[in-house]
Amino acid sequence: MIIHKKPLHTLGYDFIPGEYLPQGADEYYLRNRQQLSAYSYRPLSETEIDRLMRNGNYSPNWADVWVTDSFLPEQIEHSKFYGRVRIGDMEAIYLEYRDLKLPTGIYNSVIVSCDIGGRTAVHNVRYLAHFVIGDEVVLFNINEMETSSNAKFGNGILRDGDAESSLIELELCNENGGRGVLPFDGMQASDVYLWTRHRHDRQLQDRFSAMTFQRFDTFRGYYSVVGHRTVIKNSHTIKDVKIGTDAYIKGVNKLKNVTVNSITGAYTQIGEGCELVNGIIGHGCRIFYGVKAVRFILSSFSQLKYGARLINSFLGDNSTISCCEVLNSLIFPAHEQHHNNSFLCAALVMGQSNMAAGATVGSNHNSRGADGEIIAARGFWPGLCVSLKHNSRFASYTLIVKGDFLHELDVRLPFAMVSHDVANDRLVILPAYWFLYNMYALMRNNTKFLNRDRRTLKNQHFEYDVLAPDTINEAFAALREIETAVGKAFYPDVQNTDWATLGRKIIDDATINLADHEILLEGVENSKRKVVLIKVREGYVAYRRMVEYYAATQLKHYFDGHTFEQFKAEYLDPAVQFGRMPFENMGGQLVRKPDMDALLDDIRTGKIADWDKVHQRYHLLSNNYPAHKLEHAIASLLELNGMEKTELTRDFIRQLIDESVKTKEWICREIYKTRAKDYSNPFRQMVYENLDEMKAVVGSLENNAFILQQQEEYERYRASAAGIQV
Repeated sequence: MIIHKKPLHTLGYDFIPGEYLPQGADEYYLRNRQQLSAYSYRPLSETEIDRLMRNGNYSPNWADVWVTDSFLPEQIEHSKFYGRVRIGDMEAIYLEYRDLKLPTGIYNSVIVSCDIGGRTAVHNVRYLAHFVIGDEVVLFNINEMETSSNAKFGNGILRDGDAESSLIELELCNENGGRGVLPFDGMQASDVYLWTRHRHDRQLQDRFSAMTFQRFDTFRGYYSVVGHRTVIKNSHTIKDVKIGTDAYIKGVNKLKNVTVNSITGAYTQIGEGCELVNGIIGHGCRIFYGVKAVRFILSSFSQLKYGARLINSFLGDNSTISCCEVLNSLIFPAHEQHHNNSFLCAALVMGQSNMAAGATVGSNHNSRGADGEIIAARGFWPGLCVSLKHNSRFASYTLIVKGDFLHELDVRLPFAMVSHDVANDRLVILPAYWFLYNMYALMRNNTKFLNRDRRTLKNQHFEYDVLAPDTINEAFAALREIETAVGKAFYPDVQNTDWATLGRKIIDDATINLADHEILLEGVENSKRKVVLIKVREGYVAYRRMVEYYAATQLKHYFDGHTFEQFKAEYLDPAVQFGRMPFENMGGQLVRKPDMDALLDDIRTGKIADWDKVHQRYHLLSNNYPAHKLEHAIASLLELNGMEKTELTRDFIRQLIDESVKTKEWICREIYKTRAKDYSNPFRQMVYENLDEMKAVVGSLENNAFILQQQEEYERYRASAAGIQV
């Protein structure tokens, strides 16, 4: 280990090595651009220097300690100053935050070439070097705050003179680094999704990298920043950071190479025992109690708590991870993972997901190399003690029942329940499970995620509705798969036929008992055992009913503000062509596949040349999404019923909306019924002395807030539908 010895009077100077200084610039040129407040500084007077020295302060060069005319030397005690230090306006006040009350000024601290904002309280900071500190900031009991001349603040960039090997990537979705991306402040889940896909397209990948590099210059010499009204106390090491306003940081072990976004109204808190290295933290985040995060992005209004480990991962907005370990994963908004013994690795999880205790999703130790992946569409719910093998893929709202799944899975039916039949050594899939047996939990998601979306600027539309273009498209694919499976089950010896047409006829014939035949799905599990469909007709009917309900609710919403004549002009004109398009879940935002391809083409050719323009396209697509969703709903309705546009008459639409009222009523009944099971189950009742105690503990069914809310929604929907003039 080499420890360099240099003259004391040079401490605090030459922050930027001479070879990296632009011609004619001094070492403070970038620091001067970073000022948070405009102050007029002056040198110290001899009287002020004398007072400072009598207060136990020291500097080898008092001429480089600059102050304003509102300087109070009596509020600086037992501190040392090296290099150029500038101190903003001072006032005889103390700052109070919660129960901490400290006089403003600088006490028992070492300051090296810093700008200290006005009315700031700096107490017991053992080493504070190359920081720009805002106004009314509290720094209390901190061991070390320092900045490297090549600090990057968590961004995946290089400064002048940096080795290529020092470039930081987030190795997402795969442990082998083959889907790595360069992180940057302002990166959204949609950006990461586009970048981690299309890895074969070298031109596109190069454009993503170039757009990231061009967001930043390569100059050395940026200082760390602590924004106005931020409080940092009882912490160990804070290095190469950019911290916004109004943040609260206490008891951290280490913050290194990190950007912490924080503003009034969306302030970020970081608590005891945390170690955060090489990361970007969004607005309004909460990070507490022993969290370890390395090479990460935590999007706005998300939480890491209770010893969570987040490594080489991106966590979308409004998400929570507690206790557990998440590695090499890309997670879209509204993810929940609360249990110490859950594990997520090398996965693309498309949001609105929930990881149960003991779930092991993505252990690569059962494959030949650490290069497997799991893709789970939104609403993914692996149950207690589920173990999955790479590579696997799951449709939206897949529920997986407890068990070790030893083979790769490709579950293509949405809203399905997947379980082991251990006695018969087979995999069992119950299609449309959530609609048939757990409507309460499913529909609660619609309101739960909306209520948890605390973004102050919602200029990117995240789709939280369980019935949307992505899940409806999956439902159509599920209908074809079920029809084909039924056709093959009833006519196993027929070759080269249209199984789907045969299966549809059988399903439509209510006199035929489907349970008399074993109905198998092909290509679901990489094994020789059977994959069996159960409750086939019930699931099939539920899919169709929900597709029709989806279309009806979209049409009803349209007719809330439009006339049938407008509808004819916009959608029934023969010149207006549209069909049921594929949609991509692009970071929580649903986008038509052709629109996404057009965006990628514009990036590839340079028509869209920077990430800000990419984000503007997201916003444009968000604005157009309601119209795209309505077109998709109309096309889905026509395809489901084998209709032409000309058949969308006033009477048909009126009847469709009336039928949707009945479906809404059915949904409300199912919500009540599925929750009522919890009250009638004797095994749930047995832990209570009587029903009165049960109600006191879990609340009464009659007063259930969600059930009452759904009933109110139904009444409003019914009244509104009755008043529509189609």
